[in-house]
Amino acid sequence: MVRKNVAEIIQHHVTFELEAIDRMYLNAYVPSLQTGGGVVYFLKTQLGVRVPSTVMVAPMSQRVVDAMGRFVETEGVDLITFEKGQRKDDVAQQYLATFTGDEGVLFVGKAQEKASVFRTEKRRDARGVYPWIIRSTAMVNHYYVYLVDRDFGPLFLKFCSYFPYPAKLCLNGHEWLKRQLTHRGITFEPLDNGIRSSDEPARVQRIADTLDAAKIDAVFRKWLRRVPHPFAPAHRAPGYRYQLSVLQSEFALTQVLDRPRTGRCFFEEVIRENLDIGRPDQMQLIFDRRVTRRTPGRFRTRVLTEGVVPSLHVEYKKSKVKQYHKEGQALRTETTINNTYDLAA
Repeated sequence: MVRKNVAEIIQHHVTFELEAIDRMYLNAYVPSLQTGGGVVYFLKTQLGVRVPSTVMVAPMSQRVVDAMGRFVETEGVDLITFEKGQRKDDVAQQYLATFTGDEGVLFVGKAQEKASVFRTEKRRDARGVYPWIIRSTAMVNHYYVYLVDRDFGPLFLKFCSYFPYPAKLCLNGHEWLKRQLTHRGITFEPLDNGIRSSDEPARVQRIADTLDAAKIDAVFRKWLRRVPHPFAPAHRAPGYRYQLSVLQSEFALTQVLDRPRTGRCFFEEVIRENLDIGRPDQMQLIFDRRVTRRTPGRFRTRVLTEGVVPSLHVEYKKSKVKQYHKEGQALRTETTINNTYDLAA
């Protein structure tokens, strides 16, 4: 139980509150190319291959690389190779700091990363040797296209350069919200990755609630029409189109407090009263899921201190809740879901 004085702080000292989607990281994939049988059908019907072999997709992959090179030249942006250990977000922030347009491409980054791919292996039966397509992994080039969208702000698309060409979309719900408020002429004071205050808090919350799958899918399709990707109109006509699914989702509750001192006192009290929150019986209440001895994962509470700012971490399977005092101004509660099956109904 949280002490009454903590509840009173929330009731009397919170000057602005917002619950919103924070970061979204989504998979983009072609559903019919997720099995060996689907790959064989694509090779036969789309590439005209008589004996299916993943070797035959090499020209298609090269066209992806060539098209990305032309895209960089046409857009007049840099193509950089990310170095091992380099923070991609830091590079993006440097380009974003000098970007003055309303919308456009910041730069394209390239990195060699592990990917799930298909490959062909030789098998043998009574009739002799024959090719067989299986799932495998490989280190291949990925292209990161960093963008600024008129409605969503900064985001990036990531394309694998090898078949079946999985892609990813990463965006930020708070950046989308800031753009929407600006378009509507609603004044607000920004917080790092959030909103600190507004004269129309109820309207801000209503707008935040309208960010949905349809809007996210629309911005993805918008940039697919501009950024080169492997599937030409001839492929898309019979249904070889990207679909989106959630890879990682983050949701944030921001409660801005009237004074920094109030926030520090409040958060210290929250930590003191919730050191047992990682116990299975408490986790059942937080995540609304029954926890048994067979439930995978470690159940614990972690209090971390970065500098002098403490943070409270609660984990359930691959999902977690993090609570901390943001910029000395707000209580921030972030829920990160890394596997939607953890909380499936």
